[in-house]
Parts: sequence; C-alpha cells; structure tokens
Amino acid sequence: MNRRSLHRLAAVTAVAALVLPATACGGSDDPAPGAPATVVLGFSAWPGWFPWQVAQEQGLFAKNGVTVELKYFDSYTDSLTALATGNLSANSQTLGDTLTSISGGAQQTIVLVNDNSTGNDQIIAKPGINTVADLKGKRVAVEQGTVDHYLLLLALKTAGLTEADIALKPMLTDAGAAAFTTGEVDAVGAFAPFTTTALGLAGSKAIATSADFPGAIPDHLVFTAAFVKDHPTEVQAVVKTWFDTLAWIKANPDAAIDIMAKKAGVSAADYKSYDAGTTIFTREQNLAAFTPGSTPANLDFQAKSIAEFMVSAKLVDSAPPLDGLLEPKFVQAVSP
Repeated sequence: MNRRSLHRLAAVTAVAALVLPATACGGSDDPAPGAPATVVLGFSAWPGWFPWQVAQEQGLFAKNGVTVELKYFDSYTDSLTALATGNLSANSQTLGDTLTSISGGAQQTIVLVNDNSTGNDQIIAKPGINTVADLKGKRVAVEQGTVDHYLLLLALKTAGLTEADIALKPMLTDAGAAAFTTGEVDAVGAFAPFTTTALGLAGSKAIATSADFPGAIPDHLVFTAAFVKDHPTEVQAVVKTWFDTLAWIKANPDAAIDIMAKKAGVSAADYKSYDAGTTIFTREQNLAAFTPGSTPANLDFQAKSIAEFMVSAKLVDSAPPLDGLLEPKFVQAVSP
C-alpha cells in the first residue's frame, strides 16, 4: 500500500487531456448532461475512506437514489491514475495529490472533506532523539514528495531547521520503516500502518505527528470537473450519503468497525487503534474548512501552502491553478 504521494502522477496527468475523450467516465459513451448517471467511486486503504464500504453494504447510496459502482484499489496510486485519466467519476484522495493531478492538466473538483490526519502521519525517531531539533545531522528516511515529506518540513521549520540540516534518505514508506527498525536510519516519516512497523523498534517514539499541524493533511472526495458540471444531482446524492453513513456508524459503532476492519484486512482492535489519528469530518467541520481564510484549517489557505511546497520541492515547475478546485455547494445543500 502506497498512500499519499504527491509526485507519482506527473506523466499520467500530462496526457490526461489526450485520453479522457476515450474513457468510460469522461467520453462519448457518458450519459448526456442531466441524464441519470452511475457514479464510479474509487477509494483505498485509509481509515477516513472505509466508511464508503459501510455505505455500500448498508444500501445507503440506493436510499439516496444514486447508483454507485464502488471500486477498491489495493494501490492508492492506481486510484489516482484512474481518476486523472477519467476511468473514475470520483476518488477519495489527498489535497496534495489532487493538486499534482491539476498540475498535470487534469480538471478535478473537491466536493467533500472526508477527514484530516490527526496523528496517523508521524516522524518517528530512535532512542536518544527526543525532539525535532535533535534531528540535526541525523539520517531521516522519507518518501520524497509525500505528505509525510511535507510533515517533516513543517516540523523542521518549527524547530528552526531546514531539510539541509538533516541527511535525507529518500525511500518508499514501507522500506523506510523497515530501514529504521534495522538502524539504517535514525528517524523516519511514515503513515499508518507503517507507523506500527517503525514503532516496533524498542524505545522509538513519535517526535512529531500530523496532530501537531491541524489541517495540514486533509483527505477529500474529488470528482472530475466534467462530472460535477454534467451530473450535479448524483454528486449531491453521494455527498448526502456520506453524512448519512456517518450517522449510521455513530448509531452502530461495533457493526461499522467490523465492516471497515474486514475491508482493511485487520482486526477490529487494530482498526480501533487508528481511530484517534484520523478525524472524520462532520458537515459543520466541512463548512468551516470550505470557508475562505488564512489559517491551516481553511482549505484555500492549505491548498496554497501545499502548492508552494510542491514548487519548492521541485515536484512541479509552477504552482497549479486553484480556480474551481473547491466547490462547497453540495455540503451546504445537505440538511443539518
């Protein structure tokens, strides 16, 4: 599982405009604008996205009058590619990955905040390293261009350091976690469940987490811009289903956890251990996030911040256009 990468779509999205006309979700075989349409919705392994499985198994999409073909991806990157090339109507993905797709030419619209990472992304250090400031001169493994790379830079900045002050060791997240446990590196940036692997090193601990930077790592439901334009009724029904699903989960917590844990391939106890590190967003939290502002809690501010990171890390040549990225009207239309 390789979730939350900011840089893997460059080649795909650069040719998205060429392949979209021939794809299932953006091509000539699509229903006419306004006609009923099936929503092909992708998601992958992250606690904030497993509620979609609950929605499917409990028939909540159908209750809202929308036909949804739910597609689970073992590879998160594959789900990003599928949306960028028009083979999905919508996907659950990070803000950073959405910006990367847009940089490559894809036209996508965020209609819902699924969650914020509030601890499940971590900078984990070996014994003897107790603060971020202690990372100076140390070997730190992180997958370049990921949100955990972004988290590392945020943490370094708060400690008065930059990436130049550490010995960065670019590694895939799973490899980095493994290298940390064998002493190959002194610290690692990772997300759950690879945090569990890293913390298997005796005496290791998280010295910074996404909980320290509220709003820095948001996850969303993202539609192709064309689908939003042509089929707003279906988009509205899917957004309403999300909040209906959260209500069902609240009323049936044990049954919901069993459904989500089974899909995740972990025990119910293991799944519960990830709950605190992922904050599922209510309608009220969605409304607050979509409100323009100048804090990390505001999506427009966070999008600009991540775009600047992408340019500074040389992941893109120029900041992606943000016009039309955020569309709050579907959340606003859901009854409280």
